[in-house]
Amino acid sequence: MTRNRITSLIVGLLALTALVVAGCGSDGESTAGGGGGGKIALVAYSTPQQAYEDAVIPGFQKTPEGEGVEFSTSFGASGDQRRAVEGGLPADVVGFSLEPDMTKVVDAGLVPKDWNSDEYEGNVTDSVVVLSTRPGNPKNIKGWEDLIRDDVEVITPNPATSGGAKWNIMAAYGSQIEQGKSEQEALDFVKQVLENTSVQDDSARDSLQTFAGGTGDVLIGYENEALQAQDEEIELEYVIPDQTILIENPIAATTDGGETAQEFVDYTRTDEAQQLFADRGYRPVVESVLEANRKKFPEPEALFTIDEFGGWGKVETDFFDEENGSIFDIQRELGNPTE
Repeated sequence: MTRNRITSLIVGLLALTALVVAGCGSDGESTAGGGGGGKIALVAYSTPQQAYEDAVIPGFQKTPEGEGVEFSTSFGASGDQRRAVEGGLPADVVGFSLEPDMTKVVDAGLVPKDWNSDEYEGNVTDSVVVLSTRPGNPKNIKGWEDLIRDDVEVITPNPATSGGAKWNIMAAYGSQIEQGKSEQEALDFVKQVLENTSVQDDSARDSLQTFAGGTGDVLIGYENEALQAQDEEIELEYVIPDQTILIENPIAATTDGGETAQEFVDYTRTDEAQQLFADRGYRPVVESVLEANRKKFPEPEALFTIDEFGGWGKVETDFFDEENGSIFDIQRELGNPTE
């Protein structure tokens, strides 16, 4: 078990004790609303940490609703963060990398059932899966088929812990379906990609750090991660493959989060906040802000969504069920960790 997994489990166990006293919300103080101060505990997946802490949270604190509001934050692999919240980690707002993690906290009664009833279907940002390479693209990576060459070493996180990994795998799978391949051929292709993967970290952020440290020829990951890495002067280039998937990242106030937590969620969909996300590499869910940034976010040649495979409910069962999912079967066959 990696250090990050151990840390997440410890956080969850410690938070379980706190749950007895505090309930799901941070401490009941996030209900003030209307600029009356209070606190918000934000628990989210790893990649948007800088966007939230450096831009979106300070932006909210400058609004009348956010004046005087204090934040505590926790970031990590999406699956680990969801399990920590289920185990009692105090949370007023949760942001995960994909819908199934949100669905599980809804089923646990920690997030309202109508969390995705707004015009954005509960999402706060979009992205697409891209292929990051070394400067100059020395392995001449142009698309998905290059990832199964014998001379290419791939980096992508582990789907047992990382929501980003699931997006990556479904992007690879869908790329084959888009080219007219059968479902079995698409699974065989994913297996070849995973065979070429030398390191499966716990989170997308950890995989970026592994790649930045010199391991691997190509990193499968989010477009926003690649753009942020370039802003941080990490030496990489990236290719948007002809076939890729639309990544949709959900956000919600918890059942005990209170008025201020919901006001923060509402703020994240304002033009101002959406531009702050766009400045840090995320595709806005507000259409007008996306169009204003279209030069930065070109439309891929063949962009598909998770709905084309039956939605996340079916995908979780068919591909990522720990007992019978096809991807977990592949992982076990390859000797990769499945928990």
